[in-house]
Amino acid sequence: MLMTPGLAFFYGGMVRAKSVLNMLMMSFIALAVVSVLWVLYGYSLAFGNDVGGGLVGGLDFAGLKDTIGTLVGVAPADPAAPWVDGHQIPHLVFIVFQLMFAIITCALISGAIADRAKFWAWTIFVGVWATLVYFPVAHWVFNFNAVTGAEYVGGWIANTLGALDFAGGTAVHINAGAAALALVLVLGKRKGWPREPMRPHNLPFVLLGAGLLWFGWYGFNAGSALGASDLAGVAFITTTAATATAVLGWLIVEQIRDGKPTTLGAASGAIAGLVAITPACGFVSPLGALAIGLVAGVVCALAVSLKYKLGYDDSLDVVGVHLVGGLIGTVLIGVFATTSVNAAGKDGLISGGGFGLLGKQALAAGAVMVYSFVATYIIAFVIQKTIGFRVSDEAEATGIDEAEHAESGYEFSSLRGGGSSLGKTADVLAQKVSASAGKEG
Repeated sequence: MLMTPGLAFFYGGMVRAKSVLNMLMMSFIALAVVSVLWVLYGYSLAFGNDVGGGLVGGLDFAGLKDTIGTLVGVAPADPAAPWVDGHQIPHLVFIVFQLMFAIITCALISGAIADRAKFWAWTIFVGVWATLVYFPVAHWVFNFNAVTGAEYVGGWIANTLGALDFAGGTAVHINAGAAALALVLVLGKRKGWPREPMRPHNLPFVLLGAGLLWFGWYGFNAGSALGASDLAGVAFITTTAATATAVLGWLIVEQIRDGKPTTLGAASGAIAGLVAITPACGFVSPLGALAIGLVAGVVCALAVSLKYKLGYDDSLDVVGVHLVGGLIGTVLIGVFATTSVNAAGKDGLISGGGFGLLGKQALAAGAVMVYSFVATYIIAFVIQKTIGFRVSDEAEATGIDEAEHAESGYEFSSLRGGGSSLGKTADVLAQKVSASAGKEG
């Protein structure tokens, strides 16, 4: 859960001061909306018994019925099972863990449309998108066939295709990145972009958010081992290794291209590495993780500039970091995966597995990307043509915080008024500066 407030600060620091509250709220509202839907039917659509073709689950667990006091897990006899240690955990613990994936996937999209989306339109979008896109895709990727009880069937990517995704490269990052691109195309560019500079208003917020995300990502990745096991340790160290090399890769690109390494670049590089290693963290060695992170840091640093060449206004580089980073990590499993790390996985190209896994990874990535883009475009288009998705030109110019929330992130005027001690101190200091300047003159 900590990742979602972390994302809010990461995104919030990157927008202008007049948009910071709206940016924070776009992440925060996902906690509310998705949690409600997850309890009502979301978990069931994602992890219920498949209703045909491996595309979506049924309503077995609607309202979380039949989950209290039950366990989920597998028998240790099946080496291909997702819970390789053969243990079982309380069903509700697994439900809450998976809920956090659903929440942050929706929140990730928001950075692409900063400064220009109506709050309630966004809220409706989150509910519809989670229902029609995230829940089915999570079923494809995360819902494995039961090893006991042949009547229980999961999603097609996990079972029929057999592609690997340890913690959400396809279901989370490619899914969110493709949706972000579709949403940007429907809503259009910010007023003045790219002519006017739209600099981050608070880089310490950005670094704070990146740090919270990095910390929370250990739960995301190592937690996907579903136990305190050797596999969790592998995911822990590979996550760290990839993130570190991605930071270095991004900063080196900045130094060569721009002449200076930036704090924004360091934070963005860390996220790029975290994104790329997410699907691979439980299937590659630490050395493989270093390579994946380096590739992600360099390529994502170059990819974020594509929006200027192609003309789409992805405000906070969701496409360049999450879509591109997710594609890198998902596909490179086919190169670096090794069963010496995880017997439940497969060998990639380097470990002698040939091109078979590489093809499966590419197919899984492509399928999720195309479905998410098309479905998101339709959802956003309908919202735009009915209730309207984009704020007015006036609201965008004066500030979306005031227009949508009747608040501002920083009440600078209070420093000089209201009779407060702080206001009086500001007035006294201003008078002294003015008097000093007069004497010097």
